[in-house]
Amino acid sequence: MASRTIRIGLIGYGVVGQGIVQLLSDNAATIEGRLGAPIEIRRVVARSPDKVREIEPPEGTLSFDPDDVLNDPDIDIVVEVVGGIEPAKSFVQKAIESGKHVVTANKALLAEHSELIEFAESKGVDLYFEAAVAGGIPIIRLLREAFSSDRIIALRGIVNGTSNYILSRMTVAGLEFEEALREAQEKGFAEADPTLDIGGGDAAHKLTILTTLAYGARLTPDRIPTTGIEDVTAVDIHFANRFGYVIKPLAVARALDGGKLDLRVHPALVRRGSVLASISGALNAVYVEGAMLGPCLTSGLGAGALPTAMSVVSDIVDVGRNLLVGAHGRVPSRAFQGEHLKDMEVQDPGDHRCHWYLRFTVRDRPGILARIAGVLGASTVSIEQMVQEGIGQDDGPVVVVMLTHTSLERNLMGALEEIATLDDVVEPPMALRIEED
Repeated sequence: MASRTIRIGLIGYGVVGQGIVQLLSDNAATIEGRLGAPIEIRRVVARSPDKVREIEPPEGTLSFDPDDVLNDPDIDIVVEVVGGIEPAKSFVQKAIESGKHVVTANKALLAEHSELIEFAESKGVDLYFEAAVAGGIPIIRLLREAFSSDRIIALRGIVNGTSNYILSRMTVAGLEFEEALREAQEKGFAEADPTLDIGGGDAAHKLTILTTLAYGARLTPDRIPTTGIEDVTAVDIHFANRFGYVIKPLAVARALDGGKLDLRVHPALVRRGSVLASISGALNAVYVEGAMLGPCLTSGLGAGALPTAMSVVSDIVDVGRNLLVGAHGRVPSRAFQGEHLKDMEVQDPGDHRCHWYLRFTVRDRPGILARIAGVLGASTVSIEQMVQEGIGQDDGPVVVVMLTHTSLERNLMGALEEIATLDDVVEPPMALRIEED
């Protein structure tokens, strides 16, 4: 192996960018020993000269012009940690055009614009993105390399730490959703605008990437049925626990007979004691079922400066190894060779079958439960268990919760639309899927 220095240019110097600089400094000897060459930070591009930084970049490297990285012929690897679509997309595209390898943590960019990976392949450069999904968990490397001889039956993941933190605090402390969200924001687990996290969009971006790696599917996030956690209440948490479940924010990909994919992002009840039920706080986890290996769980911190930086720097090391031996593209970025990627049909959500948790808020009047049960029965939705807590006072509402036998989603949703119109139903019904291993 030839001895040389791997030179990188870092675009973006927020929390993750500073974590990368810290990690490369603190672990320099270990990294050089494993790579066989030192890594030099040649340029660091920050957005604002006025921002206070906890970690200063190496002396003489700070810049505020991305072209100082993109036009530098001595830089081998461009590291993009700006986030968002633009200007990140333009930075990545220009780096590839210049023949530079790219490492990014940008899940939205790759999920929405997978053509960048194809562009990198056409230019003979590497585009790696381990940190784009689940922070410090090496799930992309696992699917891309360790499972290269296996066939993925299904994967289920908790891939958004904000949502998991909120639901965990609702479970442990009995908080309502808004209280748990405020706490998450105060502790830095949620953004000031948390819409992408609590609405499921972030998880859908990540599931898009994971699905391509697992099944070789060409996919965009808008094809994934997505539901956020914002309608889950403390009442739902309470009843889930009573029935032996906890509520978790899941991203699910499953291969179906006939070549379709079952793809979903939504909160769901999982059995207390199951592997994903124990993943609490801001932790992430991905549970993969291989046809040959069977079940495999990876879990760890899905965000934060150093966990994310670790994945970024691990990609830098991998690209550096390729540079040292001239083996670019040896491992396809998307696990499958480009010509073997294919368009795959996503199952209509209405065709999904599962057990359901249902919550109804009704006036406590004679006959209302019979009418609800009648509508469900007419739609072939069978009730497994039912609980009503308390007695309505002065015509006040009560909560009725049901668990169903396995039911077709299309039938259930049609029944709930009809139930919502009944005179004594005072709130729209709540439905949550029950996800079994």
